[in-house]
Amino acid sequence: MKEYNIPTIYSDTSLADSLRSKIDNLNKPKGSLGRLESLALQIGLIQHTLSPKLTHPCHILFGGDHGIEREGVSFSPREVTWQQMINYGKGGGGVNMFCRQHGFKLFVVDAGVDYDFPVEKYPHIIQRKVGYGTRNFLHEAAMSEDEFDRCLAIGTEMVDKCHDEGCNIICFGEMGIGNTSPSSILMHLFLGIPLTECVGAGSGLNLEGVKHKYEVLKASIDNYYAAFPKNSTPAYTIRYFSGFEMACAVGGMLRAAELGMIILVDGFIMTACMLAASRLNKNVMDYAIFGHCGDEGGHKLMLDAMNAKPLLHLDMRLGEGTGALCAYPIVQSAVNMINEMDNFAHAEITKYF
Repeated sequence: MKEYNIPTIYSDTSLADSLRSKIDNLNKPKGSLGRLESLALQIGLIQHTLSPKLTHPCHILFGGDHGIEREGVSFSPREVTWQQMINYGKGGGGVNMFCRQHGFKLFVVDAGVDYDFPVEKYPHIIQRKVGYGTRNFLHEAAMSEDEFDRCLAIGTEMVDKCHDEGCNIICFGEMGIGNTSPSSILMHLFLGIPLTECVGAGSGLNLEGVKHKYEVLKASIDNYYAAFPKNSTPAYTIRYFSGFEMACAVGGMLRAAELGMIILVDGFIMTACMLAASRLNKNVMDYAIFGHCGDEGGHKLMLDAMNAKPLLHLDMRLGEGTGALCAYPIVQSAVNMINEMDNFAHAEITKYF
């Protein structure tokens, strides 16, 4: 079984008491700003400072198609992947709107879309195609060891690019018809949640469609176990089921944590990617802020099992990273709170607790 080069991620809590003291002594009742206070503490620990800041926010959207889509597990047709990738270049996607609104630089990366994007026609798409969609994991592993390695490297490369531009807060999005299927399986296998509770409607399946999707995923898992190697690792499971775009996001998350960056996590698919990343290095979770609980069936269950508390619950299920982007102003408020609110002593206000 191949050994992958998983980043070393440090978890330093040495400033925790000093950060809590600073937050508690801001001129407000202790704990009265709720999640903003815990966010400020987390961000201060990530950046190892009492005065954290947010600089040059970036959003990386990876696109890729899935072999399992051929089994009719998605309401949306396969061609929507490449059509949306083109649409992002026109600025017409939901992700474009939210990036503009919140000042994020958007990178659109073809990690494995089943379509060719000529550079001269689509200059906004960064060409990193690993393949024309993954293999069908009903019958075999979605990707090879080499392809998985390449995906991790692409994620690392893109995060390095953002970091070099001064980014210290990043989020990831995805475009890939069928990607709720591998996300459901990773949730089931890594968290032990019954598969029936992990499978949802995706982009709009009816009850009969959800039942068919469940049956396909159950058969896929049965086949996976039938060929399960004795020396299996989490990396094997991830590459067996993930999409190219998902594996790139996993690599990006690990690298962002290694570099001490804040990671804003989006909905169902990106939460599954963070779950996968945490199985490769558990410390990556210390750098994750979960932006949104989506409307996909098992998302809340997955978040709860990961002890993750999302900032928003807006019934969104678009993907693309839009839920994470919507949560960004709350993160900004937490940073502004710890930096701009006065304390009791300086403001000459009686500290009554």
